[in-house]
Amino acid sequence: MNIGTLLPRHAHYRPDHLALVVGAERLTYHQLNGRVNRLANALLGAGLAKGDKVATVLPNCLELVLMYWAAAKTGIVIVPASPLLQEGGLTTLLADSDTVLVLADGSFRKGLERIRGDLPAIADDRYVLLGVETAPDGFRTYRDFVVGTSDGEPPSVELGDHDVFNIMYSSGTTGAPKGIVHTHYVRAHYCTLFAAAWRMTPESVVLHAGSIVFNGAMLDFMPWMYLGCTYILHGAFDAAVVIAEIESAGVTHVIMVPAQIMAVLNHPEFTPERLASLRMLQNVGAPLMLDYKHRLNRELPGRFYELYGLTEGFVTVLDRDDAIRKAGSVGVPPPFFEMRILDEEGNEVPPGEVGEICGRGPILMAGYYKRPELTDAAIVDGWLHSGDAGYVDEEGFLFLVDRIKDMIISGGVNVYPKDIEEIIVQHPAVTEVSVFGVPDDRWGEVPVAAVIPREGESLDSRQLVEWTNGRVGAKFQRIADAVVWESFPRNVAAKTLKREIRDHYLARRT
Repeated sequence: MNIGTLLPRHAHYRPDHLALVVGAERLTYHQLNGRVNRLANALLGAGLAKGDKVATVLPNCLELVLMYWAAAKTGIVIVPASPLLQEGGLTTLLADSDTVLVLADGSFRKGLERIRGDLPAIADDRYVLLGVETAPDGFRTYRDFVVGTSDGEPPSVELGDHDVFNIMYSSGTTGAPKGIVHTHYVRAHYCTLFAAAWRMTPESVVLHAGSIVFNGAMLDFMPWMYLGCTYILHGAFDAAVVIAEIESAGVTHVIMVPAQIMAVLNHPEFTPERLASLRMLQNVGAPLMLDYKHRLNRELPGRFYELYGLTEGFVTVLDRDDAIRKAGSVGVPPPFFEMRILDEEGNEVPPGEVGEICGRGPILMAGYYKRPELTDAAIVDGWLHSGDAGYVDEEGFLFLVDRIKDMIISGGVNVYPKDIEEIIVQHPAVTEVSVFGVPDDRWGEVPVAAVIPREGESLDSRQLVEWTNGRVGAKFQRIADAVVWESFPRNVAAKTLKREIRDHYLARRT
């Protein structure tokens, strides 16, 4: 399985079909293939070969898309780095991944100049900058890098199932870096598995408004290229622009994280009619609050899908046809996947009992790059241990409880933040909530809520605490405090950084 064969196939058999829309650029498959070939030949001309690592430090842009598919053709390994990384984190990632060339936005020039001395594996002129007219010593502009290169197919390279396509680094901000290795075999299964799961066709129109440097983006990025349909990429998420794009372009498929879905539904310009062309609106990254699931199923029936998954390689899918009767679930394992719910001793628990979600299937990572001990801890006897708590019902549908590490132990009782969050988000003035545990002398830990108010609404922390504690199902779920935020800290995947919210709260308390 060589995903590098997909683009040339479409360029040959359906060259004039609209492939990609990025800003003002509208490229057919013939045009896209030529642009990818120019970059692929430039990389080979710079002395790179199969297995060499190229890191990108880019926002959503055409060149990032080109790099993914140039890597697929040449066997060069792409290492997508978050453009939100600080210099220290970027240095660590570039060194750990054995990167030999960096393709970066020009805004990172000064930072790269400061860290170059710590990266001896990256030679001069292997720092390529986008969006600049001239480059300082040791750097090259992207235009100079690709100028004069052929738009013909690069020399053929033998690629198969076990060849590495990418290394994606975990989105955590502390601890040893974990580069998650995906092979061509894994990405080929992303192509076929998710194209079928989302009911996509060659005529589909896919909109992606989130960052494509995190793994969730591959859920539609790979099926797009597999089927040869149309992919629209936004530079950054904007709810009003997303609504307008869906309406004007006849978008059929869109994937968003919960914060983005909530922003669309709460936007004053949203109406179900403007999103009528959608055949799929899929939630990824974290479970969507039930209030919003019910609203989607009511206002856009037959379109909502939800995916629970790990970059390391296990997923469940809640299909659109189960979205109402199993509204609280995150679905079931797809074909060729298996799932177990295990207790602390590694025994499988019966339906209804909470345990650790473990799974295996054809998209399991090859491992953590250069971290065999972490790989062995995560994958035991072929089963990926998720670190997430959940249970299955009698029909085998998975219900996600929470991250095990986010669980609060209050007075010896397990308290799951998600249960409390589901209550608080029903408050008429709350648009988003994050519940976390803080130390307490009496109970060990107690829950605290951080909330974002709806536009034009105000929230009183004391009143919110009283409102919440009068509605939770048990005394141990009562929150000790509430704090109001204008916006939550998020990573490049738009996931809420609960740990940063907690740290900020504790710092203020002391």
